[in-house]
Amino acid sequence: MLEGAAALKWGVERRLEFIEFRLFWEGGVNRSDIIEMFDVSVPQASKDLTLYQERAPQNAIYDKSAKRYVASDKFTPCFLKPDPHGYLNQLRSIADGILDPSHAWLGHLPSFGVAPSPARGIRAEVLRSVLSAIRQHAAVEIRYQSLSSSKPRWRWISPHALGFDGFRWHARAFCGADRSFKDFLLSRILETRASKPCEADASEDKDWQQEITLEIGPHPGLSDTQKKVIALDYGMRDGKAHVRVRKALLYYTLKRLGLDVDPSTRAPQDQQIVLLASPTSAEGQSRNAEGAV
Repeated sequence: MLEGAAALKWGVERRLEFIEFRLFWEGGVNRSDIIEMFDVSVPQASKDLTLYQERAPQNAIYDKSAKRYVASDKFTPCFLKPDPHGYLNQLRSIADGILDPSHAWLGHLPSFGVAPSPARGIRAEVLRSVLSAIRQHAAVEIRYQSLSSSKPRWRWISPHALGFDGFRWHARAFCGADRSFKDFLLSRILETRASKPCEADASEDKDWQQEITLEIGPHPGLSDTQKKVIALDYGMRDGKAHVRVRKALLYYTLKRLGLDVDPSTRAPQDQQIVLLASPTSAEGQSRNAEGAV
């Protein structure tokens, strides 16, 4: 919580954060913006704007011609920390159909596009059963189509978490048949049926509990100028950046970053980044290092 939000009710605080969001990202806000977003009365919206000016007197100036408050040259965030990723994630959620534009805090959407990913066929009933098993610390019987089998088969799993590899969601679970922790793609679970007490505790999943720090840097084959550009892209300091990842998700992370192959096999302009320090855990990945079954 930033200083300006001290001793405020949650609803009021959210509206003041919204005012500040619009001032920072879009340069201005008016009373109707607050009314449309929060379904409050005209007097309440006016009161919110007045309160914001009292808490942050240097941030907004009323523009009579535009009939709205605009950000001043002395604007300093008091109620939220501007987050570029949060703003861009709203755009992505709108593009993916997850967020209705009317529910976003964005008033004026820029023209934008998102490289699409094929939608995964996850059944609502399946996800509901997996979530229930996680909450109740139970095992659930699933009918699963693995990549290594020609036909789906029933098996017991004890899920304790969900994982996302950048493209697909999977259940992290103890497999009753193989007696080990594995990743089960939610899209490959065709149906579920019985449940029973959990066969293993999440604390026993060492690969899930352990975190690894990857140290990455620009490809040594790049020019000095190109290295500076890549360092800027990844927020590197002194030519390196650190990425923390669960050991169970290491395979997916390396693959997504293009670090799962020998960097010498690709052109530096294509590879762009390399592992500066390969932790021993990266070499001895989990038994499920090939990814989801």
